[in-house]
Amino acid sequence: MSSSLLRRVTVGFAALTGLLGTSLIGIQAAGAFTAPILVVDVDSGKVIYSQAPTDPWYPASITKLMTTYVALDLVRQGKVSLDSMITISAAAASEPPSKMGFRPGTQLTLDNALKIIMVKSANDVAYAIGETLGGSVEGFADQMNETAQRIGMRDSRWTNPNGLPDPRQWTSARDMAVLARALIRDFPDSHDLFSISAIQFGRAVMANHNGLLGRYPGADGMKTGFICSGGFNVVATASRNGRRVITIVMGQPSPRERDVKAADLFDYAFTQSAGWTSPTLDALPASALGAPPDIRPYVCGGKKPPAIDDGAGAVSAPGSAAQLIGGSAANSPALAMAAFSSSALRARTLPPRAPLQPIAVWVGRNPAEGQQILEAQENAQKAVAANTRAAKLEAAKAKREAALQAAKQARETRLEQAKAASAAKAAARPASKVAVKPTHGLPRNASAYTSVETPGMPEAKPGKGLSKPAAKPAAHKAPAKPEARKAEVKKPQGKKAAAEE
Repeated sequence: MSSSLLRRVTVGFAALTGLLGTSLIGIQAAGAFTAPILVVDVDSGKVIYSQAPTDPWYPASITKLMTTYVALDLVRQGKVSLDSMITISAAAASEPPSKMGFRPGTQLTLDNALKIIMVKSANDVAYAIGETLGGSVEGFADQMNETAQRIGMRDSRWTNPNGLPDPRQWTSARDMAVLARALIRDFPDSHDLFSISAIQFGRAVMANHNGLLGRYPGADGMKTGFICSGGFNVVATASRNGRRVITIVMGQPSPRERDVKAADLFDYAFTQSAGWTSPTLDALPASALGAPPDIRPYVCGGKKPPAIDDGAGAVSAPGSAAQLIGGSAANSPALAMAAFSSSALRARTLPPRAPLQPIAVWVGRNPAEGQQILEAQENAQKAVAANTRAAKLEAAKAKREAALQAAKQARETRLEQAKAASAAKAAARPASKVAVKPTHGLPRNASAYTSVETPGMPEAKPGKGLSKPAAKPAAHKAPAKPEARKAEVKKPQGKKAAAEE
């Protein structure tokens, strides 16, 4: 290789490191770390690009790739089969989401269990796989660690089969590339397991969390993962023109950034050739870090954790890394990496997902048995719901009756209180003023017009004394003359004077 070509390759890798590093300035400022990134050619195992490839990192649900390898290896050894039954224990059913929510005692085949954990990333089912195949979760973790050492993983420590947070469990981008190559190499018949776009359980359809499937041309696997302490991770594979590439992206703040960055790295990788100067996975130097960084403050930071799946996808901005750099990319890594600084590229999103093609899964040994179990569970749920409704109605009726009885008692109490208050008021009222009976007054049956005989002068007899007998009515006679009337007027005065004398 000429010195000028070597310089161009060196400049290209330096540009890639700088530009991808620039996109992670916020992460570095928040916690002084570098998010692991690794791009590897599947056939040769040569590294096309790497950034912190051996740094320890919390794997989250990409752990389920390790769980799947151990399970398929046990099948290959004849110790179990894909038809072996996996039992959901009470401990498995209590695992937090993402989960299927199966009841304790539910059974399903190992084949269906593996499909579910690859698509739905169900923690309860992965836990049940570990318990059933390993005798216990701790026993299965021992098998995971033993298998990891055997296939060449040197940076990983496993304690559970589903990837839920555990400070003792971590891996590296390099180890996940080793695992991805081993799955492709050792189990070629299980290739479709990692590219299922969706599963259908009963009437429910669940899409794969891998946002590259059906959105990036050539994407054919494998698994995503997310916890706050490790961010959004993905182990992805894609094929183009007979060549297959593995891309690992870890520690991203959102699924969109994770998926877009993986797509851009695929675009770049398919324009490059891993020559003899490219390092192999085994040649990558060990990390100086003794434990994974906790990036929870950067990813979640007191906010509600981001959604695991970013839905149906947003409208894509035109262009990709390969389209932007054109035909000169293969001969100019520096120019290829300069494309990553494009504002249009940084802002772009993947196109909407292609129509889903769900694969049916079921509980029980076969679909017919699974349907019977689902119907029995549905009937049981209906019965429980009916009993709950009846109990609520009875409770409401009892509440109404109690309220009516309480209201009746309250009315009676108010009436009693009103009567008591009225009686008390009457007792406390002062005596009304009654006219005092006179000691010497009129008798009760006396009348104001009753005559009272007064002792004194005897009644005068007519003709004697001062009284005269009443004059007899005069006979009708002619009216008197005026002179006569005047004389009659003056006549009483003479009578009065005679009386006084």
